[in-house]
Amino acid sequence: MSKASDGSREVREPLVHRDMAESKPEQPWMVYLSTFVAVCGSFAFGSCAGYSSPTQSAIRNDLSLTIAEGVVPLDLGRLATGYGMGAFSYVVPIFIAEIAPKTFRGALTTLNQILICTGVSVSFIIGTMVTWRVLALIGIIPCAVSFLGLFCIPESPRWLAKMGCDTEFKAALRKLRGKKADISQEAAEIQDYIETLESLPKAKTLDLFQRRYIRSVFIAFGLMVFQQFGGINGICFYTSSIFEQAGFPTRLGMITYAVLQVVITALNAPIVDRAGRKPLLLVSATGLVIGCLIAAVSFYLKAHDMAHKAVPVLAVVGIMVYIGSFSAGMGAMPWVVMSEIFPINIKGVAGGMATLVNWFGAWAVSYTFNFLMSWSSYGTFIIYAVINALAIVFVIAVVPETKGKTLEQIQVLVNP
Repeated sequence: MSKASDGSREVREPLVHRDMAESKPEQPWMVYLSTFVAVCGSFAFGSCAGYSSPTQSAIRNDLSLTIAEGVVPLDLGRLATGYGMGAFSYVVPIFIAEIAPKTFRGALTTLNQILICTGVSVSFIIGTMVTWRVLALIGIIPCAVSFLGLFCIPESPRWLAKMGCDTEFKAALRKLRGKKADISQEAAEIQDYIETLESLPKAKTLDLFQRRYIRSVFIAFGLMVFQQFGGINGICFYTSSIFEQAGFPTRLGMITYAVLQVVITALNAPIVDRAGRKPLLLVSATGLVIGCLIAAVSFYLKAHDMAHKAVPVLAVVGIMVYIGSFSAGMGAMPWVVMSEIFPINIKGVAGGMATLVNWFGAWAVSYTFNFLMSWSSYGTFIIYAVINALAIVFVIAVVPETKGKTLEQIQVLVNP
């Protein structure tokens, strides 16, 4: 009897182990590879954004240019890189959102911002060691990796479904989820949603303001406005002059700024899909308000010739709190939410417009920053603090939580 029991145990145990092995979820390696290829574009974006800071004086000296001049090849180069940066800023988060499983879509989409920050920092550091021409050539590397990688990864399944490529759609989804994964439910949800969208007329720019889309547009555009008009590009582009005005060593401040930005953004990625988008936005915006107020106090003291020793310390603390807070939420989350919030039939038009709003805000803030600082240094930071306080109200009142939901479920939530 005991032998029979032992024999049964011997037969059953391998079956149990085999069942456990079969039920173990397959790692979506193709999703990881596809994300890597996409975020090489994000790194290239950051490299372009960080290129000017360490090279502008060398370019002017080598080519005997004044600040106002630019020569045609440089103008054409900046035009081309600007076009590429604009395309990457929209396409990368959208592509990642469309290929990633809902369980870690937020974390993968956040990699876009991490690689942008990394590209800026690497460009700044390498730019202090090589010539401006060599730095420009180094920028080709991530572009080449991204271009060659495109031949090894599948197209977005949702885009294929929208184009009516049913066979390619299922093949791409299977490739992304793994050979043994059950894709039937996800494929059915995507196809049902696409069929519903196809019954609607093709979207034009003016269609974005129709009642069925207006909430998605308001959420995405609002987040882009608050991200930029909260002061990030003015503070980022003129960090060295801010530190210089406050009496803090510029090089040390810039390196600390670059490292903190990358570290905070990287630490943020694993918690996006656990903490949620909305809490991170609220914590981030609150930190931005605090950072702006600390910097405002610093410049107020300097303007009124008070507490001389405290001025540089407060300025550095304020800027570091600001950039750390921005990297924790407002840097990446507007792009994550934008990649999730639009129905697929208006993603191209709406995403392009949201990106345009973002870049217009970036230009407006960077252009006006020096004028505002000349008017009132502490007043400038108070204005940014007020805008970031309004962002808190906007997030609480308008922005939905998209954590753990498929893109189709999000549309039901946002556009019932």
